[in-house]
Amino acid sequence: MKHYIKKFLPPQLLAFIRDIFYPEKINILEERLGNLFLTYYQGIADPNLSQKIAFKNAEFKVYSKHGGDGILALIFSKIGMTNCIFVEVGVEDGTECNTANLSRNFGWNGLLIDANEEWVKRARDFYQEYKVKVAACLVTAENINQLLQDNGIGGEIDLLSIDIDGNDYWVWEAINVINPRVVVMEYNTAMGHRSLTIPYNPARRYQNDFYYGASLRALSKLAIKKGYNLVACDSHGLDAFFVRRDVAQGKFREVSPEEAFYHNPYTLKRFGSLEEQFSQIKHLDFEEI
Repeated sequence: MKHYIKKFLPPQLLAFIRDIFYPEKINILEERLGNLFLTYYQGIADPNLSQKIAFKNAEFKVYSKHGGDGILALIFSKIGMTNCIFVEVGVEDGTECNTANLSRNFGWNGLLIDANEEWVKRARDFYQEYKVKVAACLVTAENINQLLQDNGIGGEIDLLSIDIDGNDYWVWEAINVINPRVVVMEYNTAMGHRSLTIPYNPARRYQNDFYYGASLRALSKLAIKKGYNLVACDSHGLDAFFVRRDVAQGKFREVSPEEAFYHNPYTLKRFGSLEEQFSQIKHLDFEEI
């Protein structure tokens, strides 16, 4: 695609477009088309193809931040659905999150939660024609179960996604009124392969640095305690995907945090290696899991 664009556009115009528009847009479009091709023809893959590669090939963005829409589609194509109910915590205005594709294009229903009142208002407008509730609340370990019950969510659901840039570990640990078949958790790549989370603070909000959330290893340990297998991470080093052990059996194998881990290409380019990133926060308080 880039070849044809370069062929027909004068170099000066191409440079101007690159300066005005998002500089990676062409690369992203090319990547999505490539992933679509790989997913469409996955039937020709060697049956011994690495699970990590299979998930990377399946990545595709419709509404997710990166390739999560494709990963979730692959998971549910293998394990099936029960009630097509989801809960997603930390959705901003709901236009770029892990469940938007499922509700808007596949008829799923569920609950979206965010602490920002303005974002929640915009999300309600975005989902007004869909079977989606949007709640405004700063989620904590103390209020999450009551919040779910107040919105009519309980028992087995198909999907839980948490991305609150703070107490993610502690909120998932506290949840006991729902039994999701699949869980998506954001992990902090700057913590590398350490088993760390930030200490619990119910008033915590994201401070726009590396001091947030939990490492992939810490989340994987919590997943094991709660009966889940880590099956994949997206290749942008953002989300980890867990499938409940009874559901994953015979469909996906459990992978180690080291095997599933991806670096975040943006933070690597801007801030350096994992050690350089962690050096910016290593003097702060952590809890080792």
